[in-house]
Amino acid sequence: MKKSTFLGLPYWQVVLGVVFLSQMLTAVGFSMVFPFLPLYVEDLGSTHGLSVEVMAGLVISAQGLTMMIAAPIWGAVADRYGRKLMIMRAMFGGAILSAMMGMVSSGEQLIFLRGVQGIVTGTVAANNALIAATVPREKIGFAMGTLQVGLWGGVALGPLLGGVMADMYGYAMPFYITGFLLFLSGILIYFGIHENFDSEKAKNDAERRLGLMAQWQHVMSANGVSMVYMMRFLAGVGRSLIIPITPLFILSLLPPDAANTSIFTGSVMAVSSATATISGIYLGRLGDRIGHRIVLMWASIAVVAFYIPQVFVVNVWQLLGLQALAGFAMGGIIAAPSALLARYTEPGEEGAVYGLDNSIVAGARAIAPLAGAGIALWFGLRGTFAATALLFVIVAVASVLFLPDDSLKTRQQLQPSAAGD
Repeated sequence: MKKSTFLGLPYWQVVLGVVFLSQMLTAVGFSMVFPFLPLYVEDLGSTHGLSVEVMAGLVISAQGLTMMIAAPIWGAVADRYGRKLMIMRAMFGGAILSAMMGMVSSGEQLIFLRGVQGIVTGTVAANNALIAATVPREKIGFAMGTLQVGLWGGVALGPLLGGVMADMYGYAMPFYITGFLLFLSGILIYFGIHENFDSEKAKNDAERRLGLMAQWQHVMSANGVSMVYMMRFLAGVGRSLIIPITPLFILSLLPPDAANTSIFTGSVMAVSSATATISGIYLGRLGDRIGHRIVLMWASIAVVAFYIPQVFVVNVWQLLGLQALAGFAMGGIIAAPSALLARYTEPGEEGAVYGLDNSIVAGARAIAPLAGAGIALWFGLRGTFAATALLFVIVAVASVLFLPDDSLKTRQQLQPSAAGD
């Protein structure tokens, strides 16, 4: 029997709805501050004589580097003490730290708090773990696609709101708003979700796995998991590779006397997130039917097909259109690995699985801007788009050659359930 809750809906649908709304609010909050972080650092100044360029790089990379280290640990803790608890830790801790960032008096203080934020937060991994532990495995693609809609919808909206708030009230105001949104999300999780988690059984199961390292090794040894992580890293680098060069590339496409260049830059950077938001649920549901490996393969091929022409564009409108088309395909590339990890691993390990996943994403996010800048320096701005296409060629080939057929595994999982009805 299905456990029904709000308005007679199955429990997993209620959890998905609450987490979706929470993820969207936190994505809006975190992305509000990203566009003007370097300007905020410059405005604060340095108490140790650091250059603006150094501080701008550190304030962006600090969170990703510390999250890369902390995420797997928090994920393993979630498997012992509950995923809801980890989401609340990330929400309320992030709320306090965000508010503190609006009160700093130097660039070094902001960099330090960004590093601490990477240790304390990690809302996406915690949300993914809770959903993977709650949603039926045959619906996991739809659920992960829904979460991606919340994430990328927030990412598309946040920078616009943050820019308006910063212009009207100063750089500190978006941090206060972010803190409020995270606090609101934590309250939503606290009252909206009742996790059925047996902490004693979970701790005993974890102890039988001989600690954190053994648990991570067990996850990594599952068929297909290490390859999914590798592909997640390549896709993460590919999605972020063009970020540092996009404003410069757009300027090179515009006439010297062009006005409103920031609008063009913001539009190009936001359009792929917007179209990925649109396609996320559909491609996730499609993966539930035909297999997420197939979706990942064809989505990667589509990204290659849309990125190669970007090497040769001659105006901003061509770039905008191709980025929009690439974004549709990215909706599948973002959701499919999360669904595959749920298919390839055992119930009860969701925290460790998605903690490692979040660590890999954070590492890709920290490395990609440096790699993109280096490629642009050696091969020109257009070379970065070619490098992105090459990365997704590797993802497409690897999905064909090295990933297990999850569609067959899904049928095998559903057969016992059907026989017992």
